[in-house]
Amino acid sequence: MKIESLFNLEETIAKDLLQSEEYPWEVLPKIKDYILKIGPNLDKNIFNQVDDEVWIAKSAKVAPTASIAGPTIIDENAEIRHCAFIRGKAIIGKNTVVGNSTELKNCILFNNVQVPHYNYIGDSILGYKAHMGAGSITANIKSDKTNVVIKFENLIETNLRKVGAFLGDGVEVGCNSVLAPGTIIGKNSNIYPLSSVRGIIPENSIYKNKNEIVEKKL
Repeated sequence: MKIESLFNLEETIAKDLLQSEEYPWEVLPKIKDYILKIGPNLDKNIFNQVDDEVWIAKSAKVAPTASIAGPTIIDENAEIRHCAFIRGKAIIGKNTVVGNSTELKNCILFNNVQVPHYNYIGDSILGYKAHMGAGSITANIKSDKTNVVIKFENLIETNLRKVGAFLGDGVEVGCNSVLAPGTIIGKNSNIYPLSSVRGIIPENSIYKNKNEIVEKKL
């Protein structure tokens, strides 16, 4: 569950923010202020400030049909494709792909993340080289609108009404899967397509269904 167990912090511009907390959900309320803190100090040889609270690397490719609200940072060589919708409070890493009709809100995408087709990523953190298959989404609010809890050996209170999912480095999520609020997936795990996932999935696992989670043979 801990940040140090899920992510290689060398693979994000948000390293200092993540190092300041122990658990990933503790970072979510601080994303906005962190962007506004570091944005004005980004290297002007690398980044353009295209709006009051939007910084985009000069090497990034942004489709003219994409919608980008601040505060947002888009790092080097990222690709923001046709009709992507970035609602703000988003940190998008180097070489990351944000695709057609993908929506981002209050999230951190590490370097080399791919959310390329019809994805919703809200109040979530996706680790280095994490990949969301077409149509897979993070659900970030419970149906009864109560605060999200992390389901471990005991229920852990986040004290937040909106919490999405936390994907460790190298996680692969199959097409049209739904990650329930507060889901945590350990490094290098695979989620079968059409899955409904909740709770904590160990690293190096294959999630077939809630009753069949097997260790990946590396």
